[in-house]
Amino acid sequence: MSAATDTGSAPHTPVLLRPLLAAVAPVTGRWLDGTFGAGGYTRGLLDAGADQVVAVDRDPLAFEMAQPWAGDYGDKIVMQRGVFSRMDEYARDLDGIVLDLGVSSMQLDLAERGFSFMRDGPLDMRMSQDGPSAADLVNDAEEETLANILFQYGEERASRRIAKAIVRARQDAPITTTLALAGLVEGCLPRSKPGQSHPATRSFQALRIAVNNEYGELFEGLMAAERALKPGGQLAVVTFHSVEDRMVKRFLTARAGTGGNANRYAPEIQVEAPQFRVEKRKAIGPDAQELEENPRSRSAKLRVAVRTDAPSGSVDAKSIGMPMVKGLSI
Repeated sequence: MSAATDTGSAPHTPVLLRPLLAAVAPVTGRWLDGTFGAGGYTRGLLDAGADQVVAVDRDPLAFEMAQPWAGDYGDKIVMQRGVFSRMDEYARDLDGIVLDLGVSSMQLDLAERGFSFMRDGPLDMRMSQDGPSAADLVNDAEEETLANILFQYGEERASRRIAKAIVRARQDAPITTTLALAGLVEGCLPRSKPGQSHPATRSFQALRIAVNNEYGELFEGLMAAERALKPGGQLAVVTFHSVEDRMVKRFLTARAGTGGNANRYAPEIQVEAPQFRVEKRKAIGPDAQELEENPRSRSAKLRVAVRTDAPSGSVDAKSIGMPMVKGLSI
């Protein structure tokens, strides 16, 4: 999630850029930015000394918006449309990988993309701009599936009440706009108090995650990063909510060979040799300056790990706390 929308050549500073660059210094060699967005991390890495950055994004708008400034870096930027779960198909033997999870400001700020409950637009939410949309999910999914999505992906306690209201409303007419859905959700919940988040926040988050398979992408992406990094290569991941951070933390803990159980009832996670080295077990958060400059950074956490020379492998999705939604086929 980015600090501001970059519509041209103005500087763009993403969340936790300063501590990220400090944590991975010195920046050298070939890197991959798996969530290119408005290009803030790619610029930061190149300006800090990277020889080249492979810029990956599933949203074609990201590359359109980069046109005014990307040429200044010449062949130091390699544009690659795709998903970061396949990053090892785009590049190998990398010196570093950066992943900035969550929706970017350029998507939130465009009403026609349908991510925001604050702006009226089509109920879309597709980062890739293709495939089933949020409207398809809201209007076609079974009530139980909708409730599971809202609860598992959005941690929405009123998930069943909201799902029931959605199914009732769509019987009269399809739900096709962001404000229509936001109003419906708002009507199911108590009025928010000053300083509290909008009542539709959790529901919109859950639908966005489902539409874009964000947890599946993260799970596959972490294993792809393990395959793509060279020994000594660094993986830096910025998360924005507890479920993502838990997945990243448990993955790195398991792959560093330092973790016992994902929970007390799960079998102990075993690895033959550690694939990563985690030097700081505690996540890095925003400092006072960043919080003042960008309130959106308040929930951001950065985790960094270094790839060892052990062969890559795989982990079980449940062992790292990936939420599962029964009945979801997107």
